[in-house]
Amino acid sequence: MILRRTLLIACTALAATASMVTMSVAAGRSRDGDDSAKPARGTGELHLAPAREQLAALRRRTITSRALLEQYLRHIDRTNPGLNAVVTLDAEAARSAADAADRHLARTGKPLGALHGLPLTVKDALETKGLRTTCGSPDLSDHVPARDADAVARLRAAGAVIVGKTNVPVMCQDLQTSNPVFGATKNPYDGTKTPGGSSGGPAAAVATGMTSLELGSDLAGSLRLPSAYCGVYALRPSSGIVPTRGHIPRPPGWLTSSDMLTPGPLARNPEDLDLLLGVLAAPAPAEAAAWRIDLPAPRHDRLADYRVGLWQDDPYCHVDEDTRGLLDQVSALLRSAGATVDDGVRPVDFAGSDRLFQQLMFATASATATDDGFAADVEAAEKIPADDPSGLFLHSRTMRHRDWLRANEDREKLRGRWAEYFTTHDVLIAPAVPAASVDDQTSTPVPGRSITVDGEKRPYFDQTAWLNLAGPVGLPSLVMPAGRTADGLPLAIQIIGPYLSDRTVTAVAAHLSRRLPVPAT
Repeated sequence: MILRRTLLIACTALAATASMVTMSVAAGRSRDGDDSAKPARGTGELHLAPAREQLAALRRRTITSRALLEQYLRHIDRTNPGLNAVVTLDAEAARSAADAADRHLARTGKPLGALHGLPLTVKDALETKGLRTTCGSPDLSDHVPARDADAVARLRAAGAVIVGKTNVPVMCQDLQTSNPVFGATKNPYDGTKTPGGSSGGPAAAVATGMTSLELGSDLAGSLRLPSAYCGVYALRPSSGIVPTRGHIPRPPGWLTSSDMLTPGPLARNPEDLDLLLGVLAAPAPAEAAAWRIDLPAPRHDRLADYRVGLWQDDPYCHVDEDTRGLLDQVSALLRSAGATVDDGVRPVDFAGSDRLFQQLMFATASATATDDGFAADVEAAEKIPADDPSGLFLHSRTMRHRDWLRANEDREKLRGRWAEYFTTHDVLIAPAVPAASVDDQTSTPVPGRSITVDGEKRPYFDQTAWLNLAGPVGLPSLVMPAGRTADGLPLAIQIIGPYLSDRTVTAVAAHLSRRLPVPAT
């Protein structure tokens, strides 16, 4: 197993659909994490640089937004056909926005915002004004929103240039990325494996340099599972700090969303995650006149000062040998850096937390059911005993409001247990997934799918069990690449922090990324 410091994955060759991307791997930043300290790379390959390096070049006017955009468009044209990550391209509108950014900078000498002139892509679940947004559904194949999702509006206000949309499963409801509108997205490391879902297109696009940053979304690991499988960084922000209006599902026009859904950033390094977090974390427009979000600084400056909880495995969802070995090595790295490591105390009961998450997730999904469909679900649920595990979906989906209130009370108690844990621990490091990316099973109906962990056949949805620890309680959760299997597939870890400590988890990821050994290439 080879640990890595950080990866900048650039696609250098792409053959037909049966072939896969050939990667070139380069270090993503200087040893101290400051991209500005690096010698400037040639502007002809700037689109493969970290976002912060691109933004610095744009502000220095060593490259124009239009020139950078044209690099991206050429790279997408070369890279995307065999990967199918970018599914809708808006080249002319992007050129117009890039030209406007260049004129503004030339006229005023000041950038439009934190993302001035930076081309990037957006998950096809988030509405984009004037640009088709399908969420992979044939019913929405011609949906062109008249208004940006609130999070997308934040990108534009910061000066970003929206290039296009990236692929998702139908209505974001799968752990793989395939739909009847655009087809399947491939894993950049191995075409027989899935990139994950539902942000599989975003993760594959970031991994192969078709965008340096991406706006995705996460409910049940939708950001973090693809990031683990594609070898990139993703952050599920603290609940409530990134507006959700304009995310599909719910259907277009709805003002509400699931109470566990949050948009969030993907990137190739933790510093760029933090950059995009700073743009996204803001009150919803209707509340912006009264308050603002000011996320706390990281708890400590040095890794040696951190109190790190370590949860390496659990009988409820065993991880494979590679992942156990990876966590052992991360533990050794933390101890050698002087951090205090506790691998004995567990913040919550894994099984109970996961069951509560499923109950709340199934309940919120019922909001958009048709009247007839919901009535059928109620009738079916009444025929299943309350204590029958096979009835969890239907009983949760059709629970009475009183039952939901009690489940929500259980959630508040769970939040309290996490909060108590974080009085003596700064972060928790745990597996992201049970194993590296699993086989693509697009052609197999979901009930017939499974995964294999250390030779044992396991339930398909075990893939997100570890990621769901943070879901019901709205904690910030970051997934980062930390190693490779013998076959070269990415391995990842998860960093969970206290509520609103998003900058603590990105800081810990940055500390770790600078200390992980550089992989052999």
